[in-house]
Amino acid sequence: MLFSTAESATKPVSAATSQMFAIRSRTGTSSSTAFILHSSHRFFSAAIATLLLAAGALLMPAGAQKGNPTAKKNQPVRSAAVDGRKMFESVCATCHGLDGRGGERGPDIVARAEVQQLSDEETLRILQAGIPRAGMPGFGPLGAPKIKAVMSYLRILQGGGRAAAIPGDPQRGKSLFFTKAGCANCHMINGLGGFLGADLSSYGSNVSMEEIRSAITDPNKDLDPLTRTVIVTTREGRQFTGIARNEDNFSLQLQSLDGTFHLFTKSDLEHLEYQPKSLMPSDYGGILSRGELDDLVSYLASVARTTKHKHPKQNRGANNNKSMTSY
Repeated sequence: MLFSTAESATKPVSAATSQMFAIRSRTGTSSSTAFILHSSHRFFSAAIATLLLAAGALLMPAGAQKGNPTAKKNQPVRSAAVDGRKMFESVCATCHGLDGRGGERGPDIVARAEVQQLSDEETLRILQAGIPRAGMPGFGPLGAPKIKAVMSYLRILQGGGRAAAIPGDPQRGKSLFFTKAGCANCHMINGLGGFLGADLSSYGSNVSMEEIRSAITDPNKDLDPLTRTVIVTTREGRQFTGIARNEDNFSLQLQSLDGTFHLFTKSDLEHLEYQPKSLMPSDYGGILSRGELDDLVSYLASVARTTKHKHPKQNRGANNNKSMTSY
C-alpha cells in the first residue's frame, strides 16, 4: 500500500513535470524557430539588397547609353576616325603630309577641288588601285574596312564627313563668265574666250574653292611681278597698256589689251611704268553678288573636272600651275 500510495503520488508529479517540460520544450522550440526565422529574414533582406545594388551598378552603363543615344551612336564614328587617322599617318602622310595638304612627294589632297569633288566610290577606287603613272601605290591589300577608314578620315580633313559640297550653279556661272563678269574677254575655257589671260580650262583642279574666290575678288593679292600692268608711252605721245611678254635691257615686247603684240626699243620710249596691280578688275566683290560668285566658282570647278576626265594628259600640263591672275 505504501508502495502503491507512493507510486500513485509520484504519477501526478511525474505527469505534471512531463507536461511542464513539454510546455517548456514547445516554448523553447517556438522561440528558437522565431529567432532563426527572424535572423534568416534579416540575412535574406541584406542579401537581396546587395544583389539589387550589384544589378543596378551593372545596369547603370547600359541605362546611361540608353539615356544618351547620341554618345552611343557616335562611338563607332569616333572609333572609325581614330582607326582612319592611324592608317592615314601610316600609309599616306609620308607623301601627302600629316594634314594632307601636300608634302615633298605628294600633292595637296585636302584643299584641291579636284580631290574634294571625287565621290566616295571614286576615292575608294583610287585608294585600292593607286595611280601608277603618278607614283602612287594601291592599298588594296589592306582590305576594304581599313581603306574605308582612311577615306573617312580624309573627309574629316577636308572639312566634313563626305565630299565637300560646292555651292552655286555651274550653268549660271558659265553665263556670267561669258557675259556680265566679262571673264571671257581675257580668259579662255575649252577654246572659247580671249587669250590675254591664262587658260582656265583646268585651273579649278589645282586650287580650293576659297582660293578661286579670293583670286576673283582680290586679284592683286600675292601678285606675280611678271604679271604686273605695264604702261608704255612713246616719244610721239602714244600710250599702250598691257603685259610685258619679253623684256631685256634694250627692248620690250608688250601685249596690249586687245591681244596685239608690240615691240619697243626702250631708248625710243618717253615713259615706262610698272604698276603693282593686275590687269584683272579688282571690283568683282562689288559687281557680283555672293550667289553669283558661288555660281562662277562652281563653273570653274566643274569645267576643271570635265577637262580632267576628257584630257588627263593635258590636265597635267604646265598651264595647271598658272594662277587666274597670270597674263
